[in-house]
Amino acid sequence: MSAGFATVTVMCLLIVLGTLVQSASAQTFRWSVTAPEQANMSSEKLGAITRDLAAHGTDCFVVVRRGRVAWEWYAPGWSKDKPHYIASLSKSMVGGMSLLAAIEAKKLSPDDLASKYIPEWKKDPKKSKITVRHLASHTSGLSDASHDKDLPESRFWQYPHHYTYARDTAPMRFQPGRGRQYSNPGMAMLGVCITRAMKDTTLPDIKTILRERVMKPIGASRGWGISFYGGGRPVKYHGLKLYATWGGGTSTARVAARVGRLMLRGGRWPGKRVFKQENVALMLKDASGPDPDRTKDPAAPRSGLCWWLNLDGVWEHVPKDAFAGAGAQNQLLFVVPSLDLVVVRFGRKSLGRAFWRGAELHLFTPVVEACTDVRRASGGRRFRIQPSSVIKGIRFAPVSSIVRKGEDSDNWPMTWADDGALYTAYGDGWGFKPRTKRKRSNGIAKISGGPARFKGVNIRTTTGETIGDGHKGAKASGMLMVDGVLFMWMRNVGNAELWWSADHGKTWQRARWKFKTSFGCPTFVNFGKNYAGARDHFVYVASQDGPSAYENYDGVVLARVRKDRLARRASYEFFAGRDAAGLPTWTDDVTKRQRILTNPGRCARMDVVYHPVLKRYLMAIAARNGKGAWALFDAPEPWGPWTVVHETDDWGLGDTHGFRIPTKWLSKDGRTLCIVFSGRPHKGVNWDSFCVRKATLLLP
Repeated sequence: MSAGFATVTVMCLLIVLGTLVQSASAQTFRWSVTAPEQANMSSEKLGAITRDLAAHGTDCFVVVRRGRVAWEWYAPGWSKDKPHYIASLSKSMVGGMSLLAAIEAKKLSPDDLASKYIPEWKKDPKKSKITVRHLASHTSGLSDASHDKDLPESRFWQYPHHYTYARDTAPMRFQPGRGRQYSNPGMAMLGVCITRAMKDTTLPDIKTILRERVMKPIGASRGWGISFYGGGRPVKYHGLKLYATWGGGTSTARVAARVGRLMLRGGRWPGKRVFKQENVALMLKDASGPDPDRTKDPAAPRSGLCWWLNLDGVWEHVPKDAFAGAGAQNQLLFVVPSLDLVVVRFGRKSLGRAFWRGAELHLFTPVVEACTDVRRASGGRRFRIQPSSVIKGIRFAPVSSIVRKGEDSDNWPMTWADDGALYTAYGDGWGFKPRTKRKRSNGIAKISGGPARFKGVNIRTTTGETIGDGHKGAKASGMLMVDGVLFMWMRNVGNAELWWSADHGKTWQRARWKFKTSFGCPTFVNFGKNYAGARDHFVYVASQDGPSAYENYDGVVLARVRKDRLARRASYEFFAGRDAAGLPTWTDDVTKRQRILTNPGRCARMDVVYHPVLKRYLMAIAARNGKGAWALFDAPEPWGPWTVVHETDDWGLGDTHGFRIPTKWLSKDGRTLCIVFSGRPHKGVNWDSFCVRKATLLLP
């Protein structure tokens, strides 16, 4: 046997083995069950929710938090193995998941004209304008069907006339995209589009698509079904086998929870990726169209592609990233990615006269409020982390005492270097006096002295300076000195890139890799002078969990790397949650990252430092709202648990941002620190500067 043949044989065996391992991983996945408190949920509140749901005709109620079943209840006659009818939840679990598979296969695009797959519509003046997106978001203009047998619209429900009625007879209520009308016929025609797009593949019908591309990969070969009029038989339509995408499906609560978990994790499943993250995100993006009519149901949500979305916060006490699938009598699959939460409710009665309002009041809000690691602010719509037990608050020095230098420049990430100075980076400006002749997107500076009488000096460098306003120019987001080398994270470069300087900022080198998933504005966790006082051999990197420095996100993520391997991408690990003992776990796969902090819609640019006197980590996080919203958190470890010290929606100085905590300026008794920030001109004061405001921590 030749060496080449042997190599090819081994490679083929490895590929086959890898495929078998992935398949086995999906098939052997089992839900682990935990006590609610171990998943940061209140068993008392979940018990109360269960009693309320039981009184409203609930048959199945399952809560999954952080990948584990934290609560599971079934009415008499029901169990985890007994499928329940899911009504129009099929629109998400059947229609939505098969649409996702067709998009993944590149056989169909949401913006394709439906007439590409329904040729009878090509000459119709209105229907020829309908897109796949319109069908999947109830904005096609097709009227809904009626259950009144005396009306012609009832013909839609008569097997096998669903599709011919939807295609030829269903009235058009408005021009496509200019209204919103819940439409079972529209969803039926979406099924036609998907089936025709996939007809020449190995997945020629909805049932096969769902079985092979969704259910088998997530280990759900049993416990679900497609059935409607005709006893589950497909309708034969122009050479296609059509299955109902609008209703009639069945599922166990646990199978529905698996689908929710798959969507929550962006298409990932243990051991494999089932769908690309960007395609899952496409399904959960606002499909556009007019606002829903909330005159009859004030909690009616907006629509993605076959999923219902809380993007505009209509479920006011629920994070905005929440989404749901829903069917008659409130068959519900409810998912909140920022809380790592999946909830399933099946029942025989609705939760209220107004469908979505009932779901919000009896399920969505109560379950979110049962999460003990977040609490709702009194009278407010947002959530706050539990208050600190170590630092009782913070008192800021008077506004008149704030020191300002480096006018018309902002940003200012900084670190305490080996020569005793602070090194920082300014953005969109000219730095300290004497100013640069040309405005810089990024420039380097050195600061000597104390907070009251410091001196800033620009360090001119052709390799560390950049040009470009706002998001168009690369800018620093974090700075750290380790063993005499300055490291700097750069944002606005297609997520983040690492630069470093071995000569105190005069010349810089760049890594040949980037963080391209999340970590859009990373910062280092700073310790003392030249990284003195670090508690282990790692450098930690925190960032809001998203790709942009100009958006608010729902949480914070964490990476670590040995301090002697900072420039090596392969050496980075990402926080992946806690084990049964509460200890942190780490992964080299960034897509498996877990958040160290959840604060929905309030996580933007940040700074993290270690306070050696208090032995606590401090994290300052801005929330972009034009009024200087920001918060200060503390924790015993970089991965938490984080508690809140201070949180405000309006700091009183206008649009301030970029809140930093220089470790050099922490007082020896641990009570005083300085907040460095910048902003915009406000009431005659130019906060677009290097601004220093002293503050006192209120300790017991």
